[in-house]
Amino acid sequence: MGCNGIEHLCKQVVEEKKGFRQMNDDELGSVIREVMSQEVNDSVSSKMEEYLKANLGLESSESEATSLAHIETSGTERNSPIAEDEVMISRSMTEKRALRRHDLILDRLSEHEKEKLIANLVKIQKDGTVEVDLERSASVASELLELQSYEESTVSGSFIISDSKKSVPRLQIVILVVGTRGDVQPFVAIAKRLQEYGHRVRLATHANFKTFVRSAGVNFHPLGGDPRVLAGYMARNKACTAPDSETGIPFTAQAIIANPPAYGHVHVAEALGVPIHIFFTMPWTPTYAFPHPLARVPQGAGYWLSYIIVDLLIWWGMRGIINDFRKRTLKLPPIAYFSMYRGSISHLPTAYMWSPHLVPKPNDWGSLVDVVGYCFLRLGSKYQPREDFVQWIKKGPSPLYFGFGSMPLEDPKLTTDVILEALKETEQRGIIDRGWGNLGNLAEISDDVFLLEECPHDWLFPQCSAVVHHGGAGTTATGLKAGCPTTIVPFFGDQFFWGDRIHQKELGPEPIPIYELNVENLSNAIKFMLQPEVKSRAMEVAKLIENEDGVAAAVDAFHRQLPDELPLPAPSPIEEDQLSHLDWFFDQLAKWCCVPCGGV
Repeated sequence: MGCNGIEHLCKQVVEEKKGFRQMNDDELGSVIREVMSQEVNDSVSSKMEEYLKANLGLESSESEATSLAHIETSGTERNSPIAEDEVMISRSMTEKRALRRHDLILDRLSEHEKEKLIANLVKIQKDGTVEVDLERSASVASELLELQSYEESTVSGSFIISDSKKSVPRLQIVILVVGTRGDVQPFVAIAKRLQEYGHRVRLATHANFKTFVRSAGVNFHPLGGDPRVLAGYMARNKACTAPDSETGIPFTAQAIIANPPAYGHVHVAEALGVPIHIFFTMPWTPTYAFPHPLARVPQGAGYWLSYIIVDLLIWWGMRGIINDFRKRTLKLPPIAYFSMYRGSISHLPTAYMWSPHLVPKPNDWGSLVDVVGYCFLRLGSKYQPREDFVQWIKKGPSPLYFGFGSMPLEDPKLTTDVILEALKETEQRGIIDRGWGNLGNLAEISDDVFLLEECPHDWLFPQCSAVVHHGGAGTTATGLKAGCPTTIVPFFGDQFFWGDRIHQKELGPEPIPIYELNVENLSNAIKFMLQPEVKSRAMEVAKLIENEDGVAAAVDAFHRQLPDELPLPAPSPIEEDQLSHLDWFFDQLAKWCCVPCGGV
């Protein structure tokens, strides 16, 4: 994924804890153990009442827990157990299920006490990941794992699973994508294939990808914003209901495809009454197989829990914006995290766009989740390289590739010097991709190095002996498809996850975080990649990926997961003056959260 908004969200949570007394593990575990009790009485247990009064200063009452569909409060007293922005809870069309009592009780904690719980759970790293210390918070972790039974109850019945050969009507589909070009590109491939089935598809993403999307023959709608600034993403948006900007033909979405960073997706789907299908390039569904890519959990027992914690942190940072968006614009009741588990996508059909030969589908992911394979757009067939570049490639052995995409570099010259010295030490030729970090800004350069800009990786990587990059999901996929041994130099987020996967498959050395990159470890990485057995393994994986058709599998998953009853192409239920129903939401998000993002 190209965005590191979690870093900003997590930092805000940590900053909000200042002035709080840090609860020890026993206190925290006791609180969670009580609030997550699975009692189904109409009243809270007396023990819970006593604990809330004595330790948290909360008053609990029978009347506050009587309704599962709607909860209202008339006041915002000092110790009100329901937060002001979580006054009312309702069911989504995608969440037709009974709610458990412990979920409701947890949401009844005050904002102050929720902040205490979160502050005790995590430590935020500089690279945007979340460190969870299960030894320090063992009892806390064990109680949060109670959510697993709730999680399992949500993955059945939301959508009717039918045979993939079923008849699917032609639909108006909007694809909402937030991220860099590497995030957008696989969705362009999916959009093209959906159009071949007769669907009318609109891809709504950042304005600076307009030419890219339209050149592929896909209808484009601007979401606004440069992806170099996280939340300017969807600032001017009528993506789901606005007429075509060129033809004026009316458009009302009958289905939504989105990636998780397009945060408003599920709420818009609820307002329009249409199905939604999540597609993503990194894991977002809880599993015991591996931790959340944005979390660091040294103990395997905490892998599943890491997804809940990341989910909770994102929700905590955005809860006010989301609930204002629901109330003011969509005219929907506000929601609370645990009662509706709305931060999670586990109740939604989800497709992951990576090769199962690199990361197989975990056994604990249910039938709503598919691993479809990489979704390549295949741009290289149309690329015409510069003649001097072609001649440079031909005049020597296959070069190594170095590039960090849209990653910002604190010291581009130092990083360039490291690369040049490592090439000299290993006696290799190298291609340096400038990227957004201004890599390779040199007055003079040797004949063994070529500086490059704007070249499709699917054309370039087959010319290379091995690749060194930041570990963006798209770049990693293209390198594997080309049979290139890979060294990943992660900057933040999911890049560490892909670096670990590459190393586990023995397709490259251990990842080298950018802050640890030096001549010695880069030279050792190059020597590792040039071993014949590493190249042989990379070529075996490339053959497996070549035989996959991720785009076809993605479209098949979308069709298969559609509900039997689909909305008719009728006018939007949202009032005309509310057609820009995402405008307000992403304007607010842009004002609140502006950090660099990146990474193909």
